[in-house]
Amino acid sequence: MSEKIIAAISTPRGVGGISVIRVSGKGSILLCDGLFKAYRKNVTLSDLNGYTGCYGEIRVNDEIIDEVVCFVYRAPHSYTGEDVVEISCHGGMYITEKVLRAVLDAGAEPAQGGEFTKRAFLNGKMDLTQAESVMDIISARGEESARAALNARKGNTFKKVSAIKEKLIETATHLAAWADYPEEDVPKITAEEVKSAVTDVIDTLDEVVKNYDNGKIMRDGVDTVIIGRPNVGKSTIMNLLAGCERSIVTDIEGTTRDIIEEMVAIDDILLKLSDTAGIRHTDNVIEKIGVDRTMDKLKSCGLAIAVFDNSSVLTDYDIQIIENLNGIPSIAIVNKTDLENKLDVEFIKSKFSEVVLMSAKYDDDINNFKNTIKRVIYYQKIDSNTVILANARQRDKILKAKSGLYEVLDAINAGLTLDAVTVAIEYAIDELCELTGEKASEQIINNIFEKFCVGK
Repeated sequence: MSEKIIAAISTPRGVGGISVIRVSGKGSILLCDGLFKAYRKNVTLSDLNGYTGCYGEIRVNDEIIDEVVCFVYRAPHSYTGEDVVEISCHGGMYITEKVLRAVLDAGAEPAQGGEFTKRAFLNGKMDLTQAESVMDIISARGEESARAALNARKGNTFKKVSAIKEKLIETATHLAAWADYPEEDVPKITAEEVKSAVTDVIDTLDEVVKNYDNGKIMRDGVDTVIIGRPNVGKSTIMNLLAGCERSIVTDIEGTTRDIIEEMVAIDDILLKLSDTAGIRHTDNVIEKIGVDRTMDKLKSCGLAIAVFDNSSVLTDYDIQIIENLNGIPSIAIVNKTDLENKLDVEFIKSKFSEVVLMSAKYDDDINNFKNTIKRVIYYQKIDSNTVILANARQRDKILKAKSGLYEVLDAINAGLTLDAVTVAIEYAIDELCELTGEKASEQIINNIFEKFCVGK
């Protein structure tokens, strides 16, 4: 445990019913005792058992700062594994800052970003994957992403990786025992047995890596581009999905000249929605830059919504848009169905597996449109109960472990000794240990917790 007492505001900054100041470290209960006067006679925080609270007031030099409730958590049965006091005060920023200042003036030091969770990790309260899941829980913007993060917080990722690691340790141990103690009656392990065990592990790691993309969809949303000619209704559709006027809607072509982005939730699906410049030939330098950015955005998107004008005949620019959507998950919107039909709708249907006919101006058939989006991005297939990697660091460790295991297969196929095979297996084990934090450098740990918010 650290000797330093740290303190920070753990609730969002702003006006609210209550704010919470968290204080952690050896001596934190005694420190807060010097500030807290309970309304119960002859009761101090030091008298309280863990997981109990007391109503009273924070005082500094006989000045009442605020009426508060203090909760005490005793080591090792706390979030950080240390003695912890959480002070619940009134939620105004002036009062909250004043209570925090009183705690800091009494001897505590300001907590750094993620320092409470870092202490929980260092004190053995959680592994590194559980620690990383804490920020995913905080930032979750949908039910599925929250459930996936909670499952990781419960240790699902650690358990999965540990099971994989144990298989490799068993193989490496068998190899070492057979090589180091030939006089003992240790059953010989064949190259084919090693290959079989390693191949099984590689297949399992492949499944874990595959779920990384699904997890990214749940956490970050699907990059979604709305594309079409000028004035087909792209901005109207953007505003319809966003629920507010994010894009300017006019009858003037080329109004949208740059990409306008908005995060939109459709049930538990997050869309990183981009309204783009209309696709057409233009001599306007600024508008041309907007069109070029649209095409660049299209190359990396996860979903394209192509909008066509029901009241206009198909143009060469419409055809160009269709051709550029080859290989990209797409939905065609035939907009302005309230106007006379001039568009070859059957041609559009022949080019897209999903076509929605609607009048965005009148919110026509918006529910069908949303259901089509959910169907196209296959969100229903994502199981938040499976092991979902939290970030690129975890994915990188899995990929490096796989690389080590492919070296095992290469070594066996090349006829190298089993000593060389053992070295490659141990490399893969080390990478998995770094993933869970069982063998992580101080720099890696610091880099992870620097990304956390202060107070967590």
